[in-house]
Amino acid sequence: MKFGPVAPDDGLGGVTVHAIRQGSLVLKKGTVIGAAEVAALKQAGVPEIVVARLDDGDVSEDEAAASIASAIAGEGVSVERAFTGRANLFAAEAGVLIVDRDAVDRINRVDEAITFATLSAFKAVVAGEMIATVKIIPFGVEASLRDAAVKAAAAGRMRVAPFKVKRVGIVSTILPGLAPKVIDKTLRVTAERLAPAGATIIAERRVPHDDEALAPAIAELLKLGAELVLVFGASAIADRRDVIPAAIEGIGGAVEHFGMPVDPGNLMLVGTVNQVPVLGAPGCARSPKENGFDWVLMRLLAGLEVTRADITGMGVGGLLMEIVTRPQPRVPVGSDESRSVAAVVLAAGRSTRMNGPNKMLAELNGKKLVRIAVEQALASKAAPVIVVTGHQSAEVKAALTGLDVRFVSNPKFAEGLATSVKAGIAAVPEGIDGAVVCLGDMPLIDAKLIDKLIDAFAPDRGALIVAPVADGRRGNPVLWSRRFFAELMALDGDIGARRLITQHAEAVAEVEVEGKSAFLDIDTPEMLAEAQRA
Repeated sequence: MKFGPVAPDDGLGGVTVHAIRQGSLVLKKGTVIGAAEVAALKQAGVPEIVVARLDDGDVSEDEAAASIASAIAGEGVSVERAFTGRANLFAAEAGVLIVDRDAVDRINRVDEAITFATLSAFKAVVAGEMIATVKIIPFGVEASLRDAAVKAAAAGRMRVAPFKVKRVGIVSTILPGLAPKVIDKTLRVTAERLAPAGATIIAERRVPHDDEALAPAIAELLKLGAELVLVFGASAIADRRDVIPAAIEGIGGAVEHFGMPVDPGNLMLVGTVNQVPVLGAPGCARSPKENGFDWVLMRLLAGLEVTRADITGMGVGGLLMEIVTRPQPRVPVGSDESRSVAAVVLAAGRSTRMNGPNKMLAELNGKKLVRIAVEQALASKAAPVIVVTGHQSAEVKAALTGLDVRFVSNPKFAEGLATSVKAGIAAVPEGIDGAVVCLGDMPLIDAKLIDKLIDAFAPDRGALIVAPVADGRRGNPVLWSRRFFAELMALDGDIGARRLITQHAEAVAEVEVEGKSAFLDIDTPEMLAEAQRA
């Protein structure tokens, strides 16, 4: 391919390498120079342009891209018309993307002018999703290079394996302490996982966490026509002789592989009974977040065999995310027995909904609201107690005269609740494992409730956020492990930290409470009157 600067007359038939702007003239990069373009260039006073021109034996960028894309596209893959040297490939149906890594590498090694990129192998895709792209870097390439890339592509076509398994059975095992709502949520999350594949749950069973109870439940689902059985254990699988593998083998099945180099997802088990796959799900499979369970589940839904070699080959890229429920060396966490928790009482707000008065200074049974909240924090196991002030700071401090608290000022209190959270968290001393964030306008929160949260705080067992709950509704205060202090310090606005609770649902421990104490905050005169009647 010829490439270089030429006079406009000599550029006839070439392609502009760069965009040309001079006066009112605009020629885009990639414009084919014809007689009209030559005249326009000369009229605009452009003395020289850089063009590319194909030599004999060259093919254009679009022709090369289209040829290679067509050669690599297998079943379930469609190719878009090539444009500007790029041909995109799309999934023609929902399924799992099958990619020959060696073929991709061979294409890319033909010449630097030819590039081919795909989504990750075995990724679940939906119809119409872009799955790969061929891009020719220059405006044309030698036909021999195009032919070499086409040959490499034809030897390892990519395809989409359509989802085939439609009938899924689920067994949940039960132990004391496992709330039914956990199983209900697991079923909802699983149904959502299966939906893109067109699969549904045909039946679910709940049985004691015992292989003698589990085995017949699996057998029953198979008789009902389940093409795949998922087992969610009340306790994680710890060994090939544990409950779930024992139940599979007890009905004549086999354990193909236990454990996988994907985190989250390490404790997954793959088995079969009468050639039907049975998965022992890891605990993370109860969460909608991507984990190793998804990698195996999607392949099985597409009818693909998952071998031991497949699983052991998942290590590169298998660290999917930081596991927040595990203590880490860079964030020292004491043992559950020695944990220390501070209390942060937020008392800086402007009380705009009170139509004038500062709610922190309103009285309930002869005491200021803020003093009630702080006294209960002091009566709990939390220490130290940090009070964040802002609006009418002097008056709030005066209301707390004589109490052993640490004050921290929030000069940005008018910008929202998040600024007070950040001021309080920043004041928590080093060496403290967590902080319970209390609201100064919640006078019904007592020391017993705060202590319940502290008792449930178990960093070593993954309980890093503790919140009170009643009838499925979460309230305040919330206890936060130091692991989340950095994220609390990044909050903004007047929303608080509720988004973080949702984001880290797997780290949340819930404490059941009765009554309205965890929900009643005094924001209006009407709410104050309600509290006075309580």
